[in-house]
Amino acid sequence: MLESLRGLGYSTATALADIVDNSISAAAKEVRIDFAWDGSNSRITVLDDGCGMTDAELESAMRLGDKNPLAARAAHDLGRFGMGLKTASFSQCRRLTVATVKNGVRSCLRWDLTELAVRPDAGWLLFEGPAPGSEPFLAPLDRKNAGTLVLWETLDRIVTDGYKPDDFLSLIDDVDAHLAMVFHRLLQGPRAGLRLLLNGNPVAPWDPFMTAHPAKPWASPVAKIHTSCGTVEVQCHVLPHKDRLTAAEFEANAGPAGWTAQQGFYVYRNERLLLAGGWLGLGSPRAWNREESHRLARIRLDIPNTVDAEWKIDVRKSTARPPVPVKPRLTLLAENTRELARRVFASRGAPASRQDKIPIDQAWSVEKLRHGMRYRIAETHPSVAAVLENAGELLPLVKSMLRVIEETVPVQRIWLDTAENKDTPQTGFTGEPSDEVAGVLRTLYVDMIGRRRMSPEGAKRALLHTEPFQNFPALIATLDQGLVAKPNRPQKS
Repeated sequence: MLESLRGLGYSTATALADIVDNSISAAAKEVRIDFAWDGSNSRITVLDDGCGMTDAELESAMRLGDKNPLAARAAHDLGRFGMGLKTASFSQCRRLTVATVKNGVRSCLRWDLTELAVRPDAGWLLFEGPAPGSEPFLAPLDRKNAGTLVLWETLDRIVTDGYKPDDFLSLIDDVDAHLAMVFHRLLQGPRAGLRLLLNGNPVAPWDPFMTAHPAKPWASPVAKIHTSCGTVEVQCHVLPHKDRLTAAEFEANAGPAGWTAQQGFYVYRNERLLLAGGWLGLGSPRAWNREESHRLARIRLDIPNTVDAEWKIDVRKSTARPPVPVKPRLTLLAENTRELARRVFASRGAPASRQDKIPIDQAWSVEKLRHGMRYRIAETHPSVAAVLENAGELLPLVKSMLRVIEETVPVQRIWLDTAENKDTPQTGFTGEPSDEVAGVLRTLYVDMIGRRRMSPEGAKRALLHTEPFQNFPALIATLDQGLVAKPNRPQKS
């Protein structure tokens, strides 16, 4: 049975998150995780300053399935099955030692799968004390009046043939990223009360929702869904487009699995993240997939621990399925969020001007036809209008040229490149030097104040509401510098 339980599908990061859950349930304020490399004798320890356990409580904690998942629990309890400590540990190691101190009294018990395997007729051998030679690894607990230390040895699921110190270091990075995401609300914010250290370094929280970023386009109010088992809270978020972020911000906010994989619902129980991304099987007529166009959509969903059974929370705390009564409301909220995220993604984060939210005068318009969509060049765009108004006898040729451009937009190639490169093609003068952008702006500006007889301020206001120039307010402000003053004439804005 124990050997079978090793195959539940834990990663090292998810297994350690389960151990940290026990520390949080024990009211720990600080949890220290340490990886020690020693080849096949490598080990991992988790030490907390929680309330500790008596000898009887430790024996209960080491027993498989000690908790009834149907029994009522304290509101702050992060466990349910009474299996996490054992199954998480056995998924990574063959020897699990737990030492604990409560009110100055110390207890220690050990599971050793190798000992069980060589003595199959000896029953369930739960040993007292650490394995011979492992006593020094429990020394950090000596100075505590309360707390618990979990020791993993014989890491046969981690240190396999060919495993090197660099692989161990990479594993530490993966664990750091996962814990930063899973416990971010307990590490920061108004109710933060946890300090998490990995090899002595604090784990910095990773906020999936970029809560305080000034370029974030939208976050909804918190919606409450009342059910017979408790209240579920939902808040929808659309994150900034890549063009609104620095390279470092874009990389940091992608998440452990990357932008596309991290879209969707983030399910929390007692502010502990259970599920990071995905659409919970929602969607109509078929379940939604993770798509590039919706990668900026992330939805925070808080459930109480009274709804675990209804939401089908598994032992690893890695899956969740909403019950039927809440699906319609969640689907509607997700549809709206996905649509807003798609608009921000498609418009590269600039559907309206930053100054006064006046809609941008765009160069392309979208026509919804019976059998699909068609993209047309907007003849009202100042740049296009200026050419058409000055075309004279060339007007038919110019209009023919525009129609050819409309009919030959490489839609399939753009879609393929977007899917392969995980980003929309560079547009809107992205990456272009400022003097080149200024040259195009100046040409339009001169036409506006010359041929169209607009005032300088009126021309600038128009450019601030014209795609893609709304992204360059500083350049627009300098357009009249160096221009030769013209005689007074009637002006219009």
